[in-house]
Amino acid sequence: MRAGGEVRPGRPIKLARRTVVRWLLAAPAIIGGVDARPAPAAAETVSVDSGRSAVPRFSAQPPGERLPTGWTHQTLPSVDRTNRFDLVGDQGTTVLRVRSERSASSLAVVLRIDPAKTPLLRWRWRVSNIVTASDLRRKDGDDYAARVYVLFDLPPERLSVRDRLRIAAARLLHGARLPAAALCYVWGNAQAVGEAGWNPYTDRLRMIVVDSGPTHAGQWRELVRDVASDFHAAFGGPVPPISGLAVGADTDNTGEAVEARFADLVFEARPIEN
Repeated sequence: MRAGGEVRPGRPIKLARRTVVRWLLAAPAIIGGVDARPAPAAAETVSVDSGRSAVPRFSAQPPGERLPTGWTHQTLPSVDRTNRFDLVGDQGTTVLRVRSERSASSLAVVLRIDPAKTPLLRWRWRVSNIVTASDLRRKDGDDYAARVYVLFDLPPERLSVRDRLRIAAARLLHGARLPAAALCYVWGNAQAVGEAGWNPYTDRLRMIVVDSGPTHAGQWRELVRDVASDFHAAFGGPVPPISGLAVGADTDNTGEAVEARFADLVFEARPIEN
C-alpha cells in the first residue's frame, strides 16, 4: 500500500489464464455476471435492522437439489469441472453443501453493505477434510477446503493508472463490472490461523487464513471477522462499500476432493462499548 491511500500496483494480471479467474471471474463476477445473467432482484439490496444486515439465508429454504434463492452459480471458463451445490438439512436447519472434486466454482450474491454500519461478518462452516496441498504462497496450491470472498466497490481514484488500465481491460474482455479489491477468508493447511498474504496470482485479492489443518475437520466452526479492519490492513485508506459475497471450495489445482457446508452469513454492527 502506498501513502495517500493508493492501492499499490502489483504483478501483471494474466488475462489469458486463471490469473483473474480466482477473483476477477469466480467471486467478483457477481457484480455483473460473466454470462450476463442478471442477479436476482431480491439480492440487489440488503436492509439493515437492529444492527444486522442479512444475506439471503440458506436456513429460510427447504432442502433440495437446487441453488438457494438469491445466489448465482459462477463457473470458470478455463476450468472444465464445476463444483456441485445444493441445500441439505443439518442439525435441524438448512445449509448449503458444496462438493468439490478436482473442480472449482462459486455461489455468489450481489449486496450493498455499508461497512461503517455493519463491519462484522459472521458465518459457520464445516469441511469433511482439508485440502492437503493447499498453500497460499503457490499457484499450484491455490485450492482451499472452504472460501468466503468479500468484494469491495473501490473507487477508481484509489487505483494507480496502471491498475485502472488493467481492470478496464478485464472488464472489457469479460463483460462484467469487476471490483478492484477483495478479501478471501479460507480454510487452509500450510499456513496457521491468522496468517495472510496476497493471492499468488494477483495482489488485488488478500487471502486470510481463518481455519487451518485437520483438527476441526468434520466440526461446525463459527467465524467472525471485522471486514472493515481487514480491508484497511490490506489496502489502506477509507473502506469502500461492500458489493458482494461469494462462497465455495476448490480442488482443481491439487486434484483433491472435499465437501464443505455453509450456514447463514450475516453482517453485524460492532458491539456497543460501555
